[in-house]
Amino acid sequence: MLSNQQEDLLIAVALAEFSYETEDVDPDLANHAWQLAADRLVAWDVTPAEAVRALNIGNH
Repeated sequence: MLSNQQEDLLIAVALAEFSYETEDVDPDLANHAWQLAADRLVAWDVTPAEAVRALNIGNH
């Protein structure tokens, strides 16, 4: 079971990845996804890299 923070960070990482993958297809949607991700990261005062480390995912 994930904590509230872990859930928010996982959502933020997923939104950031979605933003990256869609920036060439739909820049407005990508920007909106990035802003949603950033809002969650700011709420927990972490960077994207810190979120990945906190979740123990990816190559960090």
